[in-house]
Amino acid sequence: MLLEVKNLYIDFEGMRGRTEALKNIHFSLEKGEILGIVGESGSGKSITALSILGLLEENAIISNGEIIYNGRNLLRLQKKERQLLRGREIGMVFQEPMTALHPTMKIGKQLQHVIQRHRNIPAKEAKEAVLQALQEVHIDQPELVAKKYPFELSGGMRQRIVIALAMSAPPHLLIADEPTTALDVTIQYEILNLIQELNRKRGTSVLLITHDLGVVSKICDRTIVMYAGEVVESGPTKEILNRPNHPYTQSLLEALPDSVSPGQPLRAIVGETPSLLQRPNGCAFATRCKYAMDICRSHHPKLAEKEVNHQAACWLEGTVSYD
Repeated sequence: MLLEVKNLYIDFEGMRGRTEALKNIHFSLEKGEILGIVGESGSGKSITALSILGLLEENAIISNGEIIYNGRNLLRLQKKERQLLRGREIGMVFQEPMTALHPTMKIGKQLQHVIQRHRNIPAKEAKEAVLQALQEVHIDQPELVAKKYPFELSGGMRQRIVIALAMSAPPHLLIADEPTTALDVTIQYEILNLIQELNRKRGTSVLLITHDLGVVSKICDRTIVMYAGEVVESGPTKEILNRPNHPYTQSLLEALPDSVSPGQPLRAIVGETPSLLQRPNGCAFATRCKYAMDICRSHHPKLAEKEVNHQAACWLEGTVSYD
């Protein structure tokens, strides 16, 4: 087991009070596995990733839980120890590459700086490693690209460079937070193939965060579905896509363009996510769920195994079927 998040609760202190951003988050990631975290905006996906990296805002309060990485609880490490892990053992690919790249530094210099810092090698060897890193993410003419500034490159090219930076140590775990959101469909496909290739070639474990079930279907071995800061379903990706056990997962699948005939309107999820300042007593999805019962509104369901290795937090028995 490379990573295990146990019973994680995270609040944020604000002017309007305390917001319970994450509630009882529990999942694991095996060595060499690609795990997807899927959910709409505000579901807690990125906060989960930032908590692993130790990059939460100062007003964040971790009230309970453990984040076990390679046998060590990251929440008990000193700040310097967490900094050593970032980049060296845990790499991060952010949604917008321009926020991760220095705008006034050439690509080669940025990569060389990171490589020397993590590998502790001389400058000449680091320069050779820069070209190798660019080649590994399928960048043509790496010598030319190394001399360019980020603004001179396309979005897809910049994202490849961010992946090269994240993999330069190389890390045991790569966290990719919405790495394809701002890219067109063709480039999205290339970036996902690249992540999958690095996973297979190096054995790097990947935590892929996305709002798109179509993305997780392409490369993820397992998927967890989050809603309102909670895990509502977890299991093998194929099973979750083919036999969703939670109405929220079903609603996400129904909202995909492929689920309707050409010319027909997309199926939106009606209603809004409940305020995390004051969570409902029952299921957070109850106000938007077409299957909601009285017990859903009054009692909170726990994540339970509905099928082998397939869990869902829902009062409905068995698999939720499509209409």
